[in-house]
Amino acid sequence: MPQQDGSSHLGAKLRRLTNERRGLLVPGAGNALAARVIEDAGFEAVYLSGAGLTNQFYGIPDLGFISLNDVASHTAAIRDVIQLPLIVDIDVGFGNAVNVHHTIKVLERSGANAVQIEDQAMPKRCGHFAGKSIISKEEMCGKIKAAVDARVHDDFLIIARTDARSINGLQDALDRAQAYAQAGADMTFIEAPESVEEMRIIASQTYCPQLINMVIGGKTPSLSQQELAQMGFGIVLYANAALQGAVYGMNQALHHLKKTGELKEDPNLVATFAERQSVVKKENFDALEKKFS
Repeated sequence: MPQQDGSSHLGAKLRRLTNERRGLLVPGAGNALAARVIEDAGFEAVYLSGAGLTNQFYGIPDLGFISLNDVASHTAAIRDVIQLPLIVDIDVGFGNAVNVHHTIKVLERSGANAVQIEDQAMPKRCGHFAGKSIISKEEMCGKIKAAVDARVHDDFLIIARTDARSINGLQDALDRAQAYAQAGADMTFIEAPESVEEMRIIASQTYCPQLINMVIGGKTPSLSQQELAQMGFGIVLYANAALQGAVYGMNQALHHLKKTGELKEDPNLVATFAERQSVVKKENFDALEKKFS
């Protein structure tokens, strides 16, 4: 695990990167293998996606099924294999403010450097699904205060998400985001804006950095990282880009296998055997085996 003290704390690095408001591009991972691929591709941070974990680990939709134990075990597995700042999606925090307090302690100990908590009511659902409901602004502020109180390191970041845009409109979402920052959130995240103008308004908020979630095929217009950086977003999140790419790749390879009855080491269809071993850093384990034999 990387050093987590003083100026070398990965949360401090993440804070510096987001405060630059240059649209830090952060892909999501649903497991440790995806996190390794993200690091190898040269990104500067990783996001453990609750939707990605739910889809990949359980094979079911993002409708609030995962537990704190699920998230903690995947957080620890990812922390063991990457050296990047790790943002963890904790949905609604797994309960009330007291539960959130416990959640923060568990996940900071497991290796997270930041968490993202949202103001949906349980059972929560993907921010781009219909049928969402939200808790009161006051209850969410209590959860944020509990999270701030529970963290050990001041650079363990609290990212507060509101889903109010889809329910009460943009102004309520803006009001909530500002209240969440005043309650102690280090960054805010207004989910599912539906126009470029709404995105500009969100990015222009000055009380703390803003995160924009680019859901491929979702409600938010697709803009480039450069355009979003020019607007002033702190983070440009692609929570499930790797997952959607992996599903496409699996379908291509498996349909070819089903159709032809054979699947060779074709780089147009699959990673090579050597590439697969490289991703999981097999050479490091070979060196350990040699060292201790």
